Order: sequence, then structure tokens, then C-alpha cells
Amino acid sequence: MFKFLRASRQAPAAQAAAPVPADAGADGPALPPRADADTLLRRLEWTVIRRLDGLLQGDYRTLLRGFGLDLADLREYQPHDDVRYIDWNVTARMQVPHVREFQEDREVTAWFVMDLSGSVDFGSRRLRKRELAAELAGVLSRLLTRHGNRVGALIQGRDSADGAREEVVPARGGRRQVLHLLDRITSVQAEPIKPGGKPTDLGAFLRRADQIIKRRSVVFVVSDFISTPGWERPLSLLARRHEVVAVRLYDPMERELPELGLVVMQDAETGEQIFVDTHDAGFRRRFAEQAQAREENLREALAGAGVDCLELSTDEDLPQSLLRFIDLRRRRSRLSGGAAMGSGRLAELHG
Repeated sequence: MFKFLRASRQAPAAQAAAPVPADAGADGPALPPRADADTLLRRLEWTVIRRLDGLLQGDYRTLLRGFGLDLADLREYQPHDDVRYIDWNVTARMQVPHVREFQEDREVTAWFVMDLSGSVDFGSRRLRKRELAAELAGVLSRLLTRHGNRVGALIQGRDSADGAREEVVPARGGRRQVLHLLDRITSVQAEPIKPGGKPTDLGAFLRRADQIIKRRSVVFVVSDFISTPGWERPLSLLARRHEVVAVRLYDPMERELPELGLVVMQDAETGEQIFVDTHDAGFRRRFAEQAQAREENLREALAGAGVDCLELSTDEDLPQSLLRFIDLRRRRSRLSGGAAMGSGRLAELHG
């Protein structure tokens, strides 16, 4: 993704009007100090998790489901029941529809596949995408470990030699594991942009994740999906073995450019630069059109891979984004149950 830098030799007031990346060089502001993991987690517990507890009253089942189901009981069918749970053998013997009741295995192992490449260092609002990714991982990890589940992470960053650096945090439970995971995520800091750098290969990273995560798990793929082409099939293969949620990070300025004047746009990973005039309405319109086309292609690719997508913007409230996503999954679950009602088999029994 591009970083926005003011053209040189402009007036100080005009320079302040343009967003400058946090990891700019000597002419830009210095990198912010690394967040302490314990301080970050305490802040998230007070500002995000407590709000979610109040709004959801602890009901995270739609977002954090287990995979094991044990048969608990059989009972007569009620109008609100999911017809997918009808036991047809018992129904045939009793001549009355019966459904199976299950006790769900609540233990979940979750993995965070974190793409922390150079493009996530951009942010024109209150947060950079990198910081937003850390907050999401902290919130979901704490929600999971509070209920006895385990969390792990596969983290991809960029080292000083301009190569991809990966780190594996094995899945474990407890608050100490959340602190360790946050510490490792926040330790991946931005590196200076070097000309001729390599763009992110998200496909290779996903193939690596598929090799590392052996047991069926919930996998959160956290990325801005700014990558070389070809990541769609590895994501689809990962979704065949695991429940995959794509967490897409973005900044509003990646969709629509403000009028900033003459600007140097620099690719955060390859170092490529172009000089543009954002006063040009035609250029801003073409930028928005291409951004919209990329949005549509990305959503189609994620839908084609069979994964749900949680979109997180640097200017949105994290709890509200999570609530919107949970509501979407709830409605989708109800619709799938309703679709099963159309099979006609239940109508035959009452006919």
C-alpha cells in the first residue's frame, strides 16, 4: 500500500495537513514506543471486553464455536427446531418427528495468522492497521482463554535484511499466553522502506500456516490482503480443514483520496514512488474507481474461498465492528436453518 508524504520544500502549515506515516525516515516523526503487553491488555479489558460483556451478556457462541458434539437426548420436534437435527430413524418408528439434542464441546483452539508486512504500517486516523491488528488479537484471545480455550499465532513480519520473518507462538491457554502473544505481535516493528523490496506473498504464508496448524481450529487470517496474486487457493485449502475467518484491515484513505495537493506516494514494501497532484479531480475519481474494483474483487475472492470476512477500519469502533460481525453470523445461521426447512421432508410427515 502507499504511504503519503508531502513533497519537499512546501510550507510548514501545508506539510502538517498531510498524513505522514509513523515509520517515516529522518524527515518524519519517530516510531512510537513499543506498547507494553500488560498495559495494552488491561486497556482492552476495560474499554472493549467489558463493553462486549454488557452488550452480549457473555454469549459468544456464534463467533467462538466448538467442533465436538455429543448426543445428549431425543425429543419431539418443535416448530422452532432446526430440521437438520431430525432423527429420521426414530421418527419412522414413532411416527412423530423427533430431533436430536447435542451437548457442544466448548473447547476451541484458535490461531491468529498475522500478516504484519510493511503495508499494515499505514493509518490516517487514530490507529495504524498494525495497532488495530494487535487490539483485535488481544480481545479475541482474552475472550477465548477466559473460557478455557487455547490460542496460538503465526506471525509474519519483515526483518532488516528485507526478507520475510515468521514466528510461531504455540497454542496454549491462560492470561499469560495472551500476554506472550501480544508481546510477540507488538515486537514486530516497522522496518525502513528500501528501494527494490519484495511485495508480500500472502499465498506462501497461508500455505505455511496450513502445514503448521495440524488440529482442526478456528483460524483468524488477519491481513490487509495487499499481496501478490495467488493467495485465493491457499486460503480455500486452509478453509477445508479449519473454520477460517478473514479479518480484513483497511484505512479509509485507501478507498478515497482527500485533496492534499502535490504528493509523493510510496509503496510501503517495494519503495516505488510516484509524484501525483491530488488537486486533479480526475485522478481522485480514477483512484476511487480502481479502489472500488479492488474491493469487489476481494469480496468475491473471500466468498469464493468459503470464509467469513470481518472488516476492520482504522476509524471505526472495534466493539461495534465485532458486534456487526457476530450479528451477521447469527443471521446467516438462521437463514441456513430456514433453507433446510425447504427440503420438503417435514411437510411429507404432516401430509
